[in-house]
Amino acid sequence: MKIVDFIREDLVIPALVGRSKADVLGELAAKLASTSAQVSQADLLRVLSERERLASTAIGDGVAIPHGKLDAVGHLVACIARAPEGVNFDAIDGRPTHIFFALVAPENSTGAHLKALARISRLFKGDPEFRSKLLAAQTAPAIYKLIADEDAKY
Repeated sequence: MKIVDFIREDLVIPALVGRSKADVLGELAAKLASTSAQVSQADLLRVLSERERLASTAIGDGVAIPHGKLDAVGHLVACIARAPEGVNFDAIDGRPTHIFFALVAPENSTGAHLKALARISRLFKGDPEFRSKLLAAQTAPAIYKLIADEDAKY
């Protein structure tokens, strides 16, 4: 499984507006909702927020992977967003979060969901230089290309 199998260039947010966890989750839900008329922003926000209440999805090193399951999506759907100034996302290392990779899968896709989470985690936690390049990129196409190029290495 490759990340480019479930992320597209139009699902990249180069600079989040929100500065709180709730605002960021709302922006991610709105972007994910744009992928299908059958998926509501409210449902996506509920799913991401419910998961976040269990424990923060900020895995440290400036990275968070908000995720959840919702049958309405039909297949894995994801978006990536950056917060250049950082957001307090209750990260395990206590540092601000700059890179958000939101993932939502159908309820019955546990295997694919877990594989996708592992792939995202490996890609974003592995190389500090890659994360620095992502933060320096200014446009959605540039961010997408960096992810696609790094994803191709694994």
